[in-house]
Amino acid sequence: MKRKEFIQQSLVATLGLTLIPSLGFSSEIIQTFTRSQLIGKGNPDIVGGSYTSKMHKDAKEAFKKMKAAAAEAGISIEVVSAYRSFQRQKEIFEGKYNRFTKQGLSPTQAIEKIIEYSTIPGTSRHHWGTDIDIIDGGASPRPKSVLQPELFHGKGPFCKLKEWLDKNAKSFGFFEVYTDNANRKGFKYEPWHFSYAPVSVPMLQEYRKLDVKQILLEEKIKGANHFSDAFIEKYRTENILDINPKLL
Repeated sequence: MKRKEFIQQSLVATLGLTLIPSLGFSSEIIQTFTRSQLIGKGNPDIVGGSYTSKMHKDAKEAFKKMKAAAAEAGISIEVVSAYRSFQRQKEIFEGKYNRFTKQGLSPTQAIEKIIEYSTIPGTSRHHWGTDIDIIDGGASPRPKSVLQPELFHGKGPFCKLKEWLDKNAKSFGFFEVYTDNANRKGFKYEPWHFSYAPVSVPMLQEYRKLDVKQILLEEKIKGANHFSDAFIEKYRTENILDINPKLL
């Protein structure tokens, strides 16, 4: 190849690369989200019918591709939970709050027990339609309670799924949220919970601007009068933000 032709082709190739969208999820995406979208009280981008199929439209398209790729490897990815509205999360939280306080726990103790795995309404990543809880629907026998960490390790029925996700999920934009990191605080390890980063990262950036305590008080969530400033700051730091660094 002549030197002049090489230089011309190199310039074209360089220009082409500059036109390819960045793979970064946070700095390159400029989006604005309403308070309602961020706390699960209405989002026009949510599509789907049942609670296991409702997702953000972009997350849903990416999930379809990931599900198809997994199927080629003999894995049937099944969603057991996807988009969750504010009202649904409120029902879950307050149901547990009532049960635990009736069992003799103080309001503060009940709240601490709830947030080992469940989020306070208005703070759930499932409100965004970007996060999904998934299992291998083809595993047999099917456990009665499917969302248990031990089922994804050792000789558990979802080990094959976990291995496949560890290798391939990121290529579809999905990342495990609450990793098995001994130094991580907040919610316990959830090997079933994955988030679609291209949308959830900018949503988290916008969410961080909200006054969480004010939201919880305004929405009159049962037990909210026990959310001290110190509790809210700890919950924000450990439960909301102490996650997989790829999702920050």
